[in-house]
Amino acid sequence: MIPFVTTPSERFQHLPDFDYPAKSIAVGDGLQMRYIDEGKREKGLVLLLHGEPSWSFLYRKMIPVFTAAGYRTIAPDLIGFGRSDKPTQISDYSYANHLRWLRQFVDHLELTAIHLFCQDWGGLLGLRLLAEQTERFASVVVSNTILPTGDVAPNEAFTKWQQFAKEVPVFPVGKTIQRATTTDLSDAIIQAYDAPFPDESYKAGARIFPALVPTTPDDPESDNNRAAWQKLATFDKPFLTLFGDSDPIMKGMERIFQKIIPGAKNQPHEIIAGGGHFIQEDQGEILAQKMIDFIQKNS
Repeated sequence: MIPFVTTPSERFQHLPDFDYPAKSIAVGDGLQMRYIDEGKREKGLVLLLHGEPSWSFLYRKMIPVFTAAGYRTIAPDLIGFGRSDKPTQISDYSYANHLRWLRQFVDHLELTAIHLFCQDWGGLLGLRLLAEQTERFASVVVSNTILPTGDVAPNEAFTKWQQFAKEVPVFPVGKTIQRATTTDLSDAIIQAYDAPFPDESYKAGARIFPALVPTTPDDPESDNNRAAWQKLATFDKPFLTLFGDSDPIMKGMERIFQKIIPGAKNQPHEIIAGGGHFIQEDQGEILAQKMIDFIQKNS
């Protein structure tokens, strides 16, 4: 058993535009991963993977667009985030553990023919899962993410972010989201991003996630990510990049996907105006509609 805390449910009451009930799956180590599961699978299944330090609240603008169009839409909270359980020891968080928990989640729900949308750490995890279980996926949309191997040094913006997350006395989750969007967030929305974390004891995952990104060639997951890239280089199912024009950390990364992945050829890749790092917050409805158009074009 891993020691963990669970955010009290009352912290998630009366959030703006977010009244989705949470379902729950045991993913091992005594931990529960909670998730949103909305809509009927008339047109297909969409899986939305969030990053750091956000949670499924980030997808509140996209979920209703998908469900209205006939897609079953699933948005999990990664372990350590949102309504999912949160290990209290930083040592219990690792890239491998997060991937194992996500793999167990997908296996338990027996998800197939997945249309994946992933951003930030959602990409680091989702793309690894894609490489492992290509047969589960029907199409992929990536936004403001990359699958790093550590062979290229990170840019200054990211190294500053790593240092900030490690050293800041009180990790300001909601204000971190605000700094990485182009939209002026209301106090209620900032508080909603803070909701999973009543105090610092809940933030071990949020603090350590930036340090888990492979930034050196000998990182524990660098070889696994290199192997994943080799598999992705054969992925010929539809693959689309929708990056924001105002994300200094991920700027230009979309070109790597477009160059390497066969399924990205001749797709309507786009740089979305007015999109910060958390582009789902800035342009969520537009992202969802572009993904639906992409799915339908390639069906």
